Amino acid sequence: MIFVDWIQSHRRSVLSLLAVLALGGLASSFKLPVALFPLVNFPRVVVSLNAGDRPAERMAIEVTWPVEEAVRSIPGVRNVRSATSRGSADISVNFKWGEDMVAAMLQAESAINQTISLLPQGTSFRVRRMDTTIFPVLAYSMTSNTHSPVELRDIALYQLRPRLSAIEGVARIGILGGAVEEYRVTVNPARLASYNLTLSDVSKALSAANVISAVGRLEDHYKLYLIVSDTQLPSLEQIRETILRSGENGMVRLDDVANVAMEEAPQWTRVTADGHDAVIFQIYQQPGGNTVQIDNAIKEKLDEFRKQLPEDVKIANWYDQSELIVASAASVRDAVIIGVVLAALILLVFLRNLKMTLIALVSVPSVLAATILMLYSLRMSFDIMTLGVMAAAVGLIIDDTIVMVEHIIRRLRDSTGGHHNETMLAAREFTRPLAASSASTIIIFAPLAFLSGVTGAFFKALSLTIAASLIISFFVAWLAVPILADHLLS
Repeated sequence: MIFVDWIQSHRRSVLSLLAVLALGGLASSFKLPVALFPLVNFPRVVVSLNAGDRPAERMAIEVTWPVEEAVRSIPGVRNVRSATSRGSADISVNFKWGEDMVAAMLQAESAINQTISLLPQGTSFRVRRMDTTIFPVLAYSMTSNTHSPVELRDIALYQLRPRLSAIEGVARIGILGGAVEEYRVTVNPARLASYNLTLSDVSKALSAANVISAVGRLEDHYKLYLIVSDTQLPSLEQIRETILRSGENGMVRLDDVANVAMEEAPQWTRVTADGHDAVIFQIYQQPGGNTVQIDNAIKEKLDEFRKQLPEDVKIANWYDQSELIVASAASVRDAVIIGVVLAALILLVFLRNLKMTLIALVSVPSVLAATILMLYSLRMSFDIMTLGVMAAAVGLIIDDTIVMVEHIIRRLRDSTGGHHNETMLAAREFTRPLAASSASTIIIFAPLAFLSGVTGAFFKALSLTIAASLIISFFVAWLAVPILADHLLS
């Protein structure tokens, strides 16, 4: 009777606490990150190396092997794998699960920076850690019948990318396709030899003539001016007039030994859309970003930008990850509504008590809302794993409520006295069976959280969501349902 008396004296506090949890979950649902996959930091760092057009054999000896030796010294490294091709190499550094991958990435960059002086001149590298945000969440194509690929790429680089990069949650904008305009110098070997010059002389002369640098400062009338020497070559004529050699025998200009023209840089990847050469811009989100919000913000920006575009330029969406997320959320919503309605109809048919049916209708949304609050506190997200589990958990949640309601009704029908204590006595009697039922389901799914590798990383979200929903469902069925039943039947 102590339990019954305590519940009776604190029933308003218990209901208020559960109501606060449900409201907190409702508020957290607007702040919870939304993504297609759970946020998982895979224990891998990838190093991309670029050393020009160096042959693969020399690349492996002069670049790949020294970098491999450098990253092997990082604490926590399990193995290192590399793939070397002409002028480039990719090195995968695998760590133990549970390592701090941000620190691992910084340690990899530090190790390579200490080795960069030993590598061939001009070698560059990029280090990135692997997680679910390495894939784009949105992708658009830009095509035109009249504008050149150079113009399309310039629009994407200098107009679209700055606008879209400012959106909250966007990590970067990747641009593919199009063409890059360049000045091309085609040297005539016979003429070059006749002047006793080499290709190295031409390269040095062009580099020396195309420079912008600060050369000093000038103070005048209490103002300090920065003096800049600008000898850049802005036109074909100035490039042609570049002096290669001067002396008693006259001057040799670039136009004497080479042909200078404006052309497009060689492209090794061709991008097309709707049968036209196209430019593709892909949107990558930050870890913890909201894919749906990013998608809506991108669409708003593009609608505004289309008014400034020429009529012939078309922007079309060809990949949208948010559609999968919205569809999953809609499936969860439908599963909750259908499950609750069908359960309510069955309760109404068999128990013939409208008030007890209303309790079941209220309990499921409350448990799901409180589950969202727990997901928010555990820094999880709305994704295909958690949404799918929440849809499947509707049956488990309604089951706890139904068995408790059924036992209360059975207890009331067998009782000849008042109902005030009977609902609480029914709850006390059913505590152990209800706890055992919830615990058995949690224990069944608990091993999924201890799986290793990528599978374990994804199924950890599943097991945590099920455990959270069942724990909350138990307390709602154990405390809230008897209190509500006692209140509604009074």
